[in-house]
This record gives sequence, structure tokens and C-alpha cells, in this order.
Amino acid sequence: MDPLVDVTIIVNGEAVSRRVEARQHLVDFLREELQLTGSHVGCEHGVCGACTLRVEGQIVRGCLMLAAQADGLRVDTIEGLAESGEIADLQDAFLERNALQCGYCTPGMLLTAAELLATRPNPSRAEIRTYLSGNYCRCTGYQAIVDAIAVVAARRRGDLT
Repeated sequence: MDPLVDVTIIVNGEAVSRRVEARQHLVDFLREELQLTGSHVGCEHGVCGACTLRVEGQIVRGCLMLAAQADGLRVDTIEGLAESGEIADLQDAFLERNALQCGYCTPGMLLTAAELLATRPNPSRAEIRTYLSGNYCRCTGYQAIVDAIAVVAARRRGDLT
């Protein structure tokens, strides 16, 4: 039996304290303990991007980070970003451009796109593709996803209305 540890994690701006198994992954903690199921568990090896979360302002793979490692840290989930309105324009563009189909990869794609646009407001299509390269999508072929992110970048710069 794994030892239990006490953690307090600031999840979407709210402090949450729990006693968790030392080996519990952050994405499992969010899904099982807090019912925040927007981030998915895909490959469980950090390869697919389905479990992408934002920790202390940077995206991480929730399947590679333990809940105990997040003790005292701020964790933002797709639910928190959607609720705050931070990614509303990205969500709208994904819908407009049909950049989602089954939706399994979409939360990770949106979090990754948000980080990209926060750090590079004028990315080329090649830069968008490279930045998304750690997020797998089995449905869309990526073209519409790249289109949606490029449109949002242009709108944020005032190049499109």
C-alpha cells in the first residue's frame, strides 16, 4: 500500500486539500477526486497530450506529474480556462473551423494553443504545427486546428475582425 500524503493544490483559483496516495497522478486526482474530467487520460506516457494541464502558468502532462508534486501550486484545467473566458476566442474558432471531431484531444489542443499564443502572438503556420506536435489527433488531420489557431492569432493582433 502506498503511503498517503496531504496536499493542498490551487485548482482553477480555489484551494483544494486532500489526502492522496503518493503515486496518484495529477490528472487522475483531478478526474477522480474533483470530477474535473475535461483533461483525458490517453497514453499515460506523456506522448499524446490528452492530459495537458497548466501548472504555474506552463503546460504539463498530467499523467507524468504526481498530485503530491503539485502541492502548493496553481493548476488550471480546461474547465477553469473555459469558465474564465480566457480561451473563448479559441473555442469559437475551433467550432467555426471544424477543428474538433471526437473532442478527445481538444482540451489539450486548446491549452497548448493558449500557451503558444501567450508566448508567440504572431506564429507562422509551421510554428503552430511544431508547437502542437506533442498533441495527437486521430480525427482532424490538424489542418483545421492550425487554421483555427492562425485565425485567433490574426484576430488578437487586429489583422482580422
